[in-house]
Amino acid sequence: MPGFIPDSDSEDELPPGWEEKAATDGHVFYVNHKLKSTQWTHPRTGKMKRVSGELPIGWERRTEEGSDQILFYNKTTNQSTYTDPRLAFAVEEQTQNVRDVRQRFDASSTALQVLHGKDLSGKLAVITGANAGIGLETAKSLAFHGCEVILACRNEQSALEGIKMITKEKQLAGRKCSFMKLDLASLEATKRFTDELKTKVRHIDYLILNAAVMGLPHTLTVDGLEITFQVCHLSHFYLTLELESLLDHNSRVVIVSSESHRFANLPVDHLTEPKLSPPARSFWSMMAYNNAKLCNVLFARQLAKNWQQRGISVFALHPGNMISTSLSRNYWIYRLLFAVVRPFTKSLQQGASTTVYCATADELKGLTGLYFNNCFFCEPSKLAQNDAMAESLWKISEEMIASRLNRKAM
Repeated sequence: MPGFIPDSDSEDELPPGWEEKAATDGHVFYVNHKLKSTQWTHPRTGKMKRVSGELPIGWERRTEEGSDQILFYNKTTNQSTYTDPRLAFAVEEQTQNVRDVRQRFDASSTALQVLHGKDLSGKLAVITGANAGIGLETAKSLAFHGCEVILACRNEQSALEGIKMITKEKQLAGRKCSFMKLDLASLEATKRFTDELKTKVRHIDYLILNAAVMGLPHTLTVDGLEITFQVCHLSHFYLTLELESLLDHNSRVVIVSSESHRFANLPVDHLTEPKLSPPARSFWSMMAYNNAKLCNVLFARQLAKNWQQRGISVFALHPGNMISTSLSRNYWIYRLLFAVVRPFTKSLQQGASTTVYCATADELKGLTGLYFNNCFFCEPSKLAQNDAMAESLWKISEEMIASRLNRKAM
């Protein structure tokens, strides 16, 4: 929690123990020396600033010998400093308002239409469950526009086939798409994935939590948890927190939920592990999916609050109703139902559009904690807007992870 900030005659004056600095890209960040922490928003105003333009006359940027640290040298006075001299002229970035965003796309829009004219060169996306369906379509669309994509999946063969299809279709360089093993049915495997990823990349622009399972009979993971809950929510929760160091104010976390979250039956009060990960006697696969998708929206809501000071945008979304993907593969009734409604549902390109929009749309910069459907804002269910429930889910999720990992470490 942020510490107490004393009154000041100037709203923009920093509290004692705080220091203002500028990153190499011009964004201003704030250092709290007492807590040894940093954030992108001003500790009093909650606003973000940026420096721009050339250095003042007589100043030049240098690299300190023996390190990569940037120094600013004044040729007139022969003095050097670590503080960017443009900080005195930093200006506040315009905060986006939801009411100012007009709808540019709808249910018929495709991911490639959303990305039309965009150059994503130099960007990196990590997409879970990207070996098939909407995840693969999302990966393909981003890669076609220059984004480097890591397909984080359990099924290596399927992922490699997807990568082959993408690279062959657009003759992309091999580095544009790569596979990394991720088994969300295991917390230890999730940790191995995040540890390996942190050795390979320094920054993630788009963390897209897309993987899900549905229609499975009551099945326990190696961690002793119901698999729908763990794959759809808990392991994604753990993965995101483990990757926090790779995310900054230029990053977005996009969580693929579903409108089925509106039919969840989780209790508002006294949320417990047996309610989230039910025993076989009280298990129904469809309700397990509904509840897991509610957890997605609640997680997005709380994560947005917790990371708001860091300037990271967090969005949850519904991709479309009963799109023809492998999600229905586990139960013949769902396969039949999906087949019947197929002529009336979105294509995979249309299903990936809202994910791509949340990840890349310029007009969403500065916004966070929102739920989307058909590439535009949508009010989630009343349960999904319950702050106490979001906080409770966060706490229980942390406890469930700690208990499993600590138990195995003993």
